[in-house]
Amino acid sequence: MSALSWKYVEPRGDAQFVVAPDERLSWPRTIGIGAQHVVAMFGATFLVPVLTGFPPATTLLFSGVGTILFLVITGNRLPSYLGSSFSVIAPVTAAVASHGTGSALGGLVAVGLLLIVIGAIVHVVGTHWLDVSLPPVVTGAIVALIGFNLAPAAKNNFEKGPLVGIVTLVLLVGTLAFFKGLIGRLAIFLAVVLGYLLALALGEVDTAAIAAAPWIGLPHFQTPSFNLAVLPLFLPAVIALVAENIGHVKSVGQMTGTDLNPVMGRALAADGVATVLAGAGGGSATTTYAENIGVMAATRIYSTAAYWVAAIVAVVLSLCPKVGATISAIPPGVLGGATIVLYGLVGVLGIRIWLTNHVDFSLPVNQMTAAIPLIIGIADFTWQIGSLTFTGISLGAIAALVVYHGMRLLGAPSQISPRED
Repeated sequence: MSALSWKYVEPRGDAQFVVAPDERLSWPRTIGIGAQHVVAMFGATFLVPVLTGFPPATTLLFSGVGTILFLVITGNRLPSYLGSSFSVIAPVTAAVASHGTGSALGGLVAVGLLLIVIGAIVHVVGTHWLDVSLPPVVTGAIVALIGFNLAPAAKNNFEKGPLVGIVTLVLLVGTLAFFKGLIGRLAIFLAVVLGYLLALALGEVDTAAIAAAPWIGLPHFQTPSFNLAVLPLFLPAVIALVAENIGHVKSVGQMTGTDLNPVMGRALAADGVATVLAGAGGGSATTTYAENIGVMAATRIYSTAAYWVAAIVAVVLSLCPKVGATISAIPPGVLGGATIVLYGLVGVLGIRIWLTNHVDFSLPVNQMTAAIPLIIGIADFTWQIGSLTFTGISLGAIAALVVYHGMRLLGAPSQISPRED
């Protein structure tokens, strides 16, 4: 399949009808599916820059451009959307507070470069070395502590608007409870929009910036700066992004019934390229989005043409400053209600990694690998060595690696699960 060529298929009414990655429906239908992907990614993608203080329009632009690059690099074989990653919120927030926005962008560039290197290695030798160095008990612990470490941030936002926050939270949970399929997948987006409207009615939204923003204009760009002191903050995010990407590629492979292992390395490297580009211009790190995988599961339409449409729409929306100003005006209470769920789900994703890989917690090596990093991450331990500051996330990630490999090296074989030996 060439970069911009898909086989046209006529829709059928039977439940077994599937549109493969190299196929497409009519362009009007494809544009409609692409619009669904935009809505699905929008809720989480715009929350990341709002929570980190980055310009939403800039992040949206690099999200669209990154998705186009991803499709090109993976040979148009892997239907995925690159949205903003929640795994970088904590390190970005810490870096901005200590050394400014430029240092946070420099950290994102470093994350992207590491992803490119890892992707190149995976492309050549496969993923076995990752399974050995980062087994499920380690990656699960690191992903979990990244989410749970953000609990105080959710609390702080919630306390600034508790009424709107609890309404947003109830709407989000209620949407998930009462609606399945596509509407359920859009729960975050719908809850934030309705919470936003309530805050607007209560006079909690400052609309001055929205009114002053023009309809057409370029996003705000900013160049990165590189500070060695903040780089340790971002290392756990690399591990989380690797785990996310591998999991999502495997999920798409299972849904489409195709072997996507040969493009696994390309997918990691493509996400790295998109993250480097975003960090170089003022956007946030990207990752393949489970929300859009959910849309594919609901529609059974896996055409990459829909993702090209979604990416182009994202770029167009980013060129409307009024959209960016509207997103930036979301009040803290709405963010608090939504992030109670979102940050919690990041933590639960780590637990899901343990469950799906059948990690045996009767073994001391697994118990310690999970227990120690979680306490370090949730309590947000810090350790400063000269100009380097290690926060709870980086210390927890280091602890997971040291405890697991240290106990394997020193412990008896009976302490090691057959799946991890």
